[in-house]
Amino acid sequence: MKILSPQQIREADAYTIENEPIASIDLMERASNAFVDEFEKHFFNDHIVWVFCGTGNNGGDGLAVARLLKGLKYEVKVWLAGSAEKGTEDFRVNLNRLTGAVSVAIASEIYAADIPEKLVIVDALFGSGLNRPVDGGYAKLIDFLNGIEASKVAIDIPSGVFCDQPQNGAVAFHSDITITFQVPKLAFLLPENYPYVGEWKSVDIGLSEQFMKEVECSYYYQQAGDEDLKLPDRPRFAHKGDAGRTLLIAGSKGKVGAAILSSKACMRAGAGLLTVHTSGCAVTPIHTAVPEAMVSEDASHDHITRMPDDLSNFDCIAIGPGIGTDNATVKAFESVLMTVSRPMVMDADALNILSRNPGLLERVPVNSILTPHPGEFRRLVGDSHNDYERLNKQIELSKKYRLIVVLKGAYSSISMPSGEVYFNSTGNPGMATAGSGDVLTGIAAGLLSQSFSPTKSARLAVLLHGISGDLGAQSRGEYGLIASDIVDFLPAAFRKL
Repeated sequence: MKILSPQQIREADAYTIENEPIASIDLMERASNAFVDEFEKHFFNDHIVWVFCGTGNNGGDGLAVARLLKGLKYEVKVWLAGSAEKGTEDFRVNLNRLTGAVSVAIASEIYAADIPEKLVIVDALFGSGLNRPVDGGYAKLIDFLNGIEASKVAIDIPSGVFCDQPQNGAVAFHSDITITFQVPKLAFLLPENYPYVGEWKSVDIGLSEQFMKEVECSYYYQQAGDEDLKLPDRPRFAHKGDAGRTLLIAGSKGKVGAAILSSKACMRAGAGLLTVHTSGCAVTPIHTAVPEAMVSEDASHDHITRMPDDLSNFDCIAIGPGIGTDNATVKAFESVLMTVSRPMVMDADALNILSRNPGLLERVPVNSILTPHPGEFRRLVGDSHNDYERLNKQIELSKKYRLIVVLKGAYSSISMPSGEVYFNSTGNPGMATAGSGDVLTGIAAGLLSQSFSPTKSARLAVLLHGISGDLGAQSRGEYGLIASDIVDFLPAAFRKL
């Protein structure tokens, strides 16, 4: 799914109006019906609904929503902010359509109003086209609404939130649920905006499929079922060699579990043959926990000091989980970078080594997959003032070094050397647990070893990791979820693609 800019959203509306063809007011009605259909899933008609409307088209949406909810037997009241006479044409049409069936009050009267129980506040003050901070009476109104104890729902985007730029402390509506039209906004996917956006849902309003297909963009929202992430059936006469030979460099004293989790995930992701190069102390635990894997033992008992003599036999090399940052390990890591030219998977301590030795980034093979969490990413590129700056730094890192960077989070962002970014739809807070990243490394390595492109391997790994975590949470709850559960549910996750 493409993520559009405010300008592109306006163009999509205009293209649909011209080419469907459909009148602007009828497209607004269609959008409002889609909103109400989703609204009904969250609130029964025993709730009282107050709709706060500006005089632009977002306010027009709000008026249509109020009328439709009234028709469904909700108790509805409209509060108007701004001069109705200066409203857009579609706003004024929908205001006239209320025909006295819905009570209308001036928004400034809210300060003296009694607040009913089971109240739902619907925000339709400003839409996605907002390009400057809300101030004056509107800011006062939004602040007041934020302080009311009620459920809060935003139409398309919370008022005061910018689609694609930081808030910088600007006033914005704090929504519990945002029901957005057609596609998510970039703002929804960045952590700093969660207090405003809450949970969100995009609803199809029938914008032109032709426009959506042809419009160029840099941001995407990936979901289970995306055609470009489908996996082919394995050939009938396939053998383990056809499924890829993977080398996982992982584990040291006190961090053997990271190697085990990555190894299991790699095998569950379909790798045909896995060799784990690890410190001596990890050999027996890995043999015991992952009998499917072969083990290459380092000369050192406690940490990794060298690499296998011949790396050319492997289709994919993954390095980092639990290797530590001992000086000898750093030198061994450098030797890999001097030898290997094909894309690798790097996580955890491999990223920590890169951050301490930034010159090594130049040696990382093109199209390698790096999977930092926010702390590891910060050590790689420095601090960021906001999530938009961090996203830009991620894109710059990918473009400069021609790498695929997976910044892990609620909507993990996957940036490509081309500058494109894919945000992931799957996963849950229960996955914020030790070892979860090690599992992702193993999945990515297992996929990459099977001759899937680095782009597809990275995207698919993140998607599968999230699906598996969601299945685990459904079975065992978010609080009880551990990294091993994510591995256990991987086979079922593949069936969800």
